[in-house]
Amino acid sequence: MAKATQDLWWKSGIIYEVYARSFQDSNGDGIGDIRGLIQRLDYLQWLGVNAVWLTPVYPSPMKDLGYDISDYTGIDPVFGKLNDFEELLNEVHSRGMKLVVDFIPNHSSDHHPWFQESRSSKDNPKRNWYIWKDAGPDGAEPNNWLSVLGGPAWAWDKHTGQYYYHTFLKEQPELNLRNPDVLKAMLEAMRFWLDKGVDGFRVDVMWYLIKDEKFRDNPVNPDYKPDMPSSEQLIQAYSSNQPGVHDIVRQFRKLLDEYSEKVMIGELYLSINKIVDYYGANNGGAHLPGNHQLLLLPWEVKKVAAAIDKYEAALPDGAWPNWVIGNHDQPRVLSRIGRGQAKVAAMLLLSLRGTPIMYYGDEIGMENVEIPREEQKDPQGLLMENNKSRDPQRTPMQWDASENAGFTTGKPWLRLPKSFEQQNVEAQKKDPHSLLNFYRQLIQLRQKEPALMMGDYYPVLTDGKLLAYIRRGKGSTSFLLVLNMTDKAVDFKPKDRGIRGRVVLSTNRDWEEQELETGSRLEANEGVLARLADT
Repeated sequence: MAKATQDLWWKSGIIYEVYARSFQDSNGDGIGDIRGLIQRLDYLQWLGVNAVWLTPVYPSPMKDLGYDISDYTGIDPVFGKLNDFEELLNEVHSRGMKLVVDFIPNHSSDHHPWFQESRSSKDNPKRNWYIWKDAGPDGAEPNNWLSVLGGPAWAWDKHTGQYYYHTFLKEQPELNLRNPDVLKAMLEAMRFWLDKGVDGFRVDVMWYLIKDEKFRDNPVNPDYKPDMPSSEQLIQAYSSNQPGVHDIVRQFRKLLDEYSEKVMIGELYLSINKIVDYYGANNGGAHLPGNHQLLLLPWEVKKVAAAIDKYEAALPDGAWPNWVIGNHDQPRVLSRIGRGQAKVAAMLLLSLRGTPIMYYGDEIGMENVEIPREEQKDPQGLLMENNKSRDPQRTPMQWDASENAGFTTGKPWLRLPKSFEQQNVEAQKKDPHSLLNFYRQLIQLRQKEPALMMGDYYPVLTDGKLLAYIRRGKGSTSFLLVLNMTDKAVDFKPKDRGIRGRVVLSTNRDWEEQELETGSRLEANEGVLARLADT
């Protein structure tokens, strides 16, 4: 018998992103690996997360640090061997947890045998596996499309006298997913990992998977400003989010549905009304189309409250939300909002309706680390204007106060901050008031209370100075959340003056077991979770 939808692990659970190169090194080469992750699974179990999302560990020349794949069914030696991955799966599952892996169907490495064949001649059987076009007039690029990393998105191939398309690096040629043979190859690669036992995929740049068939020029962006990346000079009207993408996503979903309880997460940086399209007709698309609002919005009460309500209102019937406050592509949450708001951000992420996706190190308050240009590894930072490097948010996990924070016995691939001697897992485990223990307490409460795990969301109208909402489950206790997202004290003034509850968890422990009601004062950077009284 199929499980009831409310029992699905990816609805009730918490997903934790592990950036493979930075979590734990097991062999002293300074780069995190699979065996290192195995060594740290007990920590993740202690923390209380239910699933690990692992960034790419496939064979790769590492031009984009693993997002340029040369073999979709292997493991790069820098991360280990296939049997290490199989052991990881067994160890994850033995702890009652799940493993989700990154999958990159939009582009391969130029070292992939498919591309080597494709570029060998115009009549090669795999020529149409990638996007090739003749030059325009006077030898110009086929159209005006720009690479996300700057410059034209077309690279000239002297050998065959045509351009090939690349949204990102020229070493990441774009696969042609309109070609049924390419789609079949992708599905076979996904099946390989599903047969191994992975519990799902996070599909990279899902909104880029299909391009306009006519390859029309993109329009000029009238809102472009000089301090923006040069790629934003144009609106990606024809090079992304094309209608045919949903057919591809449906094919991926159809494969996953052949297995039990697998999940598909989509990376999507789009407006809310476009994101929800990726749930698909009758929710037959991505299970969790990526909702990245909290990564990008100003940390302001009115804007965050409006975004939550717009998202909730836009969700199709039966669709399940998801929330993210940190990932490997965006600056660390505390570097965006300030250390004072660390516990408030944790409370928001873990109490909203939907699946929370955490980023490694956020639970101990890791911040961006300044990386000198000569030490940078991220191609985005090296190629783009205004130093857009993602290295600062990808630095090694800070485990303890020993040399290199317990991450490696060698030289870490990226430098650590000096603060790691105080800001680490071991130190915070011992401190009952630490951010780490606050995350753990929140997670335990969320997983124990049906209203917080699966209940409905109701906004609470206030005077606009505090973010407030109720989580209510069927036949279960309801909870009131009130968050002060500012550095000033604010009084709780709900429009419904009868709302009140007894505090069960707060960022300031002096609150607990006290009454929260109209007129209660929240200090700066304070969040309160209260068991709602009957009204």
